[in-house]
Amino acid sequence: MAEFVAEYSNVSKGIIPIITNRNNRTLPPKGGTLRDLVVMYYKSAEFKRELDTRTQYVRRLVLDKLCEAGADISRNKPPYGERPVAMMEPRHVRAIRDEHADRPGAANGILKALRRLFSFGLEAAYPSLKINPARDVKYFRQEGDGHHAWTIEEVEQFEAQHPIGSKPRLALALMLYTGQRRSDIVSFGPAMVKDGWLHFTQFKNRNRNPITLSLPIIPALQRIIDSTPCTGTAWLTTQQGKPFTANGFGNWFRDQCIEAGVPGRAHGWSKAAASRLAELGCTDREIMAITGHTTKEIDRYTKSARQRVMAAKAMDKFTGTEETVLPDHTSA
Repeated sequence: MAEFVAEYSNVSKGIIPIITNRNNRTLPPKGGTLRDLVVMYYKSAEFKRELDTRTQYVRRLVLDKLCEAGADISRNKPPYGERPVAMMEPRHVRAIRDEHADRPGAANGILKALRRLFSFGLEAAYPSLKINPARDVKYFRQEGDGHHAWTIEEVEQFEAQHPIGSKPRLALALMLYTGQRRSDIVSFGPAMVKDGWLHFTQFKNRNRNPITLSLPIIPALQRIIDSTPCTGTAWLTTQQGKPFTANGFGNWFRDQCIEAGVPGRAHGWSKAAASRLAELGCTDREIMAITGHTTKEIDRYTKSARQRVMAAKAMDKFTGTEETVLPDHTSA
């Protein structure tokens, strides 16, 4: 744990770790290798400026671990990090992906990191790199995102435990009535409100492809905001009166869920909101205006909801036809 905290602290300061051998002597990566490209990527403005600290940390964990993997002494194969970039082909990337087929989320994370790495290499004209070998390798299909989907009954149970005026109830309301991620709601506060509308730029991709949204604060949410004490710049604060970090809020909200006896957590609210809006008959554009998702994401998140809506409409029509056209055999 101490090593984890120390490394995270270094990443936050922009310090790139060096590779050392067993005698702790610095080993600069050999030119033309995957590790050399990775180190070049870590030093780039794309990595330092376009990715937030948390994303940098995760990306580094994925690529560093990959560089150390793949060694096969019996076949005289060095780790992936020591292999020439010029020799990397789509079949090699596919093989790396397939090594983690039992964990599709991890496999897709590695593939995503490699796509960005090689894309950077091409843009930076890295010597010997002519193609992006990860570009056409497909992601594994995943069912859902692994997070529990809240039910209406669970929301009501949480609300019964945490009444209006409490911080947990405000947190739930902000997620429920805005459909935003925890990384966004922790920054919401009075300064973002103008004429009854909440104005903000989503935290995710804010450096690369920022999405700015304006959402109306509906009366139900406004009533909860007005009933909850706020002494800082953010509506949600720690016991010390400071704004939550996204991870800190997630841990705190988990405890509130446990106290209420519900399995839900501070995940998946934007997707749940998208599904609910689809069930209400909202168009893709209307849903995008609320959640900030892309068309592709909206289609994925709302597919099952739209199926239920269409099935209900179809059965309504079927029922109507049966009542007016088909013969009534019950009176025979």
